[in-house]
Amino acid sequence: MRLVMTEPVERTDRPYARRWWALLVLCLSLLIIVMANTALTVAAPDMTRDLGLSSADLQWVIDGYTVPYAALMLLLGAIGDKYSRRGALVLGLLVFGGGAVFGYLADSAATVIAARAVMGVGAALIMPATLSLLAATFPRAERAKAITLWTATAGLAIAAGPVVAGALLRDHGWSSTFLINVPVAAVAIVAAFVLVPPSRAGHHDRIDYVGGLLSVLWTGALVYMIIEGPHFGWGTKAVAAAVVAGTGLVAFVLWELRHPRPILDVRRFTGRRFAGSNLAVALFFLAVFGAFYYLTQHLQFVLGYDALQTGVRMLPLAGAVFVGSALTGWLTPRVGMKWTVSAGMVGGTTALALLTRVDANSAYGDFVAPLIILGLAIGLALSPCTDAIMGAFPESELGVGGAVNDTSLELGGSLGIAILGSLLATSYGDHLSDATAGSKLPASALDTAQDSVGAGYAVAQGIGEKAQQAAARAQQASDPQQAAQLKQQAGELAAGARQMADAVGSAFSDAVAHTSMVGAVILGIGTVLVAVLLPRREAGAPEAATEEEELVDSAAR
Repeated sequence: MRLVMTEPVERTDRPYARRWWALLVLCLSLLIIVMANTALTVAAPDMTRDLGLSSADLQWVIDGYTVPYAALMLLLGAIGDKYSRRGALVLGLLVFGGGAVFGYLADSAATVIAARAVMGVGAALIMPATLSLLAATFPRAERAKAITLWTATAGLAIAAGPVVAGALLRDHGWSSTFLINVPVAAVAIVAAFVLVPPSRAGHHDRIDYVGGLLSVLWTGALVYMIIEGPHFGWGTKAVAAAVVAGTGLVAFVLWELRHPRPILDVRRFTGRRFAGSNLAVALFFLAVFGAFYYLTQHLQFVLGYDALQTGVRMLPLAGAVFVGSALTGWLTPRVGMKWTVSAGMVGGTTALALLTRVDANSAYGDFVAPLIILGLAIGLALSPCTDAIMGAFPESELGVGGAVNDTSLELGGSLGIAILGSLLATSYGDHLSDATAGSKLPASALDTAQDSVGAGYAVAQGIGEKAQQAAARAQQASDPQQAAQLKQQAGELAAGARQMADAVGSAFSDAVAHTSMVGAVILGIGTVLVAVLLPRREAGAPEAATEEEELVDSAAR
């Protein structure tokens, strides 16, 4: 047996014998790039305190990863197709690991954001490479099963990130959540050479670099606009990004329609199965990332769980993803992807609808059913969509196919955090203002408390500390009248601290319920659109492209 796999998979006349071991390497690579985002959600409070991050700094620590990740995937996927898909994977792991070391050593907001951006570039190389290598390595009959396991890994990573980060944060600082990626990336690099066969496109045509750069321009500007506008206001930067995104998209589409070998044949989006699958992926991750964003905050701040406890309580979602993935592997060949995907999206809508019942008295048990239903929904819907997207591309464009799928995923996730996160913040601020109306809380303290749920509890804690100080002075006072006044002041402050904490918890719970309702409406409308777009087929018949997709594919070839 060769120590390093050198025979290209395209030259073999039979399925690669160690393809399931190769899938393990691809799933391991996927695991760390998804965990890089979800782990940060529980490390963010410690990072904020240690580095003195503002809310804007923290937002860009999170999204500094997203912008290069989403913007570069299409171009880097095409480059991987032409030169080496395994090479793109290994290079991406090296860049990702280097960015993680940089993040571990970072000591300021700027350096953390820069490290996250480097990791985003690495992720943009890794993500499409994992799907293109999967599709190239597995025969068509086994590809759906392999994609199901790939999707289940993404679901596991969503919940595993907080668990791993929480365990590290008990004994180490926030920087350890960066360093954990390094040994995993090193193992994946070695295993890629040993277990993953090299692969690249059969043709050697020139890459459409103009189209690729236009895709970077409009996608990057769109993601920047999604982040900047809802969180920081629709000022000059956000409006300029919107103009660049719109102009760049129009230029990209016109260029791709005229180019003989476009980096992405945009005519594919006229196919109902392809368009419906991309829409479903984007909408699902809008709901999943948005819900994950506020559920982790609710568990940590309102219910008082630490980072590890929060991660453990998200595990029902991961387990349900695996069950849903097993179900879709059995159901989709029998009833068709239209019904499986639609059922998954109905499940996702139901999960968000259940979260509208959250209030100040809700305990963790009220979140278990929504988490399980959401996990089942992810497992049911996403792998058939990914399989359909990858199946729409010829073997020479598998990297581009993976990039399209992953760009839909990342745009959906960015929209989810931006739209639902912005709505959550606005709703929380409004509810907190109502809950504290008539109180003696200074306007500056209220403004601070309205910034975030963490800031609200910090204000309550500050009032409580003042109560303790007043009580301590009362014990030391020699004048009985002064002591009585200080005791009364301490009592009033303590009551105010309790009222403030109760108001923050109630306001955030109400905001979660309101945001979940809006999310359920968005996903519900999307469910109808996807159900209309996806073509119907008879039960038991093989999945096939629609007539218009076949025409598009033949034209592309």
